[in-house]
Amino acid sequence: MPGTRLELRSDCSRCVGLCCVALPFARSSDFAFDKPAAVPCRHLASDFRCTIHAGLRQRGMAGCTAYECFGAGQHVTQGTFGGRSWREDPELAREMFAVFPVVRHLHELLAYVTEAIAIPEAAAVHVDLARARAEIAADADGDPARLAEVDVAARRRQVGPLLERASALTRARRPGPSHRDADLVGARLGGADLRGADLRGAYLLGADLSGSDLRRADLLGADLRGADLRGADLSDALFVTPPQVASARGDATTRLPRDLLPPAHW
Repeated sequence: MPGTRLELRSDCSRCVGLCCVALPFARSSDFAFDKPAAVPCRHLASDFRCTIHAGLRQRGMAGCTAYECFGAGQHVTQGTFGGRSWREDPELAREMFAVFPVVRHLHELLAYVTEAIAIPEAAAVHVDLARARAEIAADADGDPARLAEVDVAARRRQVGPLLERASALTRARRPGPSHRDADLVGARLGGADLRGADLRGAYLLGADLSGSDLRRADLLGADLRGADLRGADLSDALFVTPPQVASARGDATTRLPRDLLPPAHW
């Protein structure tokens, strides 16, 4: 069972390019062309590596740099299917492509729960979080037939209140402003004191957060696409994910949570 956030991170060397095949994308500012589900990307090599990985953003594939499977790719490849590849036969491909998104959602939940369990202030909910983590991990470890029956929405409903309680406990000593689900597109928040803020589900597309203090702010589900995080302090912000960070703009002065690495394009 994945036990740390580091283990819930993609390892493409142990995957068979599942995100490059199973998932669809449409031509947009994030992708240079259309690709249907279950069709290999034109840039996927025979060894399952990306032939333009070093220049994805320059080649119009910025969406790929902001994607994170939370370790689902290697889990499905090495665990669920024992190292086999979708290239072996059509039936195997169908099963792999069906379970990959399910495991990805489960691993994302595991990442949130694992983070909450590590927060001392949330000790009152640790037992319930640990129980939920064990149940979700058991789902993720299931065979293809079991994974096909997993109700991801039900798992989210189970975990949601626990994460919310963990967040409230963590921010109780210094609660910040509430901007939950707020429309903050393009907002000018440079240098703002947002410590302990509730920014769950907030729309922060293109917002200026440069130099802002986001310590202990809850960013679960916040849309940070194009947000300016240069000089911002997210060192102990809650529930920040690699896709959120990768979709924003930052620099060497941006402070991220310990387990998050700055994107290569910053």
